Amino acid sequence: MKYFSLLDLAPIPEGQTASDALSNSVALAKLAEASGYHRYWLAEHHNMPGIASSSTAVLIAHIAAATSTLRVGAGGIMLPNHAPLVVAEQFGTLATLYPDRIDLGLGRAPGTDMATARALRRHMSPEDGFPQDVQELMGYLAVPDSPQRVRAIPGEGTQVPVWILGSSLYGAQLAAHLGLPYAFASHFAPAMLEQALDVYRTTFQPSKALAEPYVMMAAGVCAADTDAEAARLRTSQQLGFARLRSGTPGKLPEPIDDVTQEVPTAVLEQVNYALSCSATGSRETVKSQLSKILSVHQPDELMVTGMIHNQTARLKSFEIAAEILSKLRGAG
Repeated sequence: MKYFSLLDLAPIPEGQTASDALSNSVALAKLAEASGYHRYWLAEHHNMPGIASSSTAVLIAHIAAATSTLRVGAGGIMLPNHAPLVVAEQFGTLATLYPDRIDLGLGRAPGTDMATARALRRHMSPEDGFPQDVQELMGYLAVPDSPQRVRAIPGEGTQVPVWILGSSLYGAQLAAHLGLPYAFASHFAPAMLEQALDVYRTTFQPSKALAEPYVMMAAGVCAADTDAEAARLRTSQQLGFARLRSGTPGKLPEPIDDVTQEVPTAVLEQVNYALSCSATGSRETVKSQLSKILSVHQPDELMVTGMIHNQTARLKSFEIAAEILSKLRGAG
């Protein structure tokens, strides 16, 4: 592992507002910078009462302004929701304001329900234009070989690093074909992790952007002083994920003592599997679990995430995770 990084969905906890969530994210980003995290990524989601990162580029600018060395980016921008030129202008502007600090992860999913996707896109296309959109976007950010009729200004020549995100083989194949870094969403969709990483690594084609394959994987983290405390804190994410899967998304719930009393067994099994690429517990427990994840999958970079209701506990969890990952990186 070369680096460790942090993914933030800007969760809105029960009893709080979107304004609180954005303030919490600024505090977390400052802690991340001080604790040795390499990147701080924010994810695009829409029409979700518990997530405040819908205007991702705007929030990236806010976080970048509150920090000084941390790389800040999108994990990711759901490209089918946007015209490639608009994204190029947004991230070109960010890269102009914050040189050498901006990343652009691109996803193919809508990041929302279909009704909201229609509201975002206005005109839904039946064909999949994601590969073409990625290349068009990269063209706007590149140094042009000849005069271009359509230009992203700011954007042209900034060469913002582009990542392909995925939770299946599709993204792995595309990232390998284009010679781009690949980030796998194992923090909520671990089923195809091993196969996707193998496909990406074995079929990677070097490019101007990248000479060798570069893999980032994500893992959930919930660290506390004791295993019991961490398990209780994690019930917020389990409850929130169960409600999302049941079609009743809301703000991030407060933790409870016994999640089995609130979530049916079959649903909880699905939730726990989806969140199984994770580490939960005391320092020693989390160190053991993260060490196993790194040993098995050998990522170039690990991005951790976690939905914890209490901001103080959330900051502490990521601080503990940074201490552990710093030691594991040094040991590797």
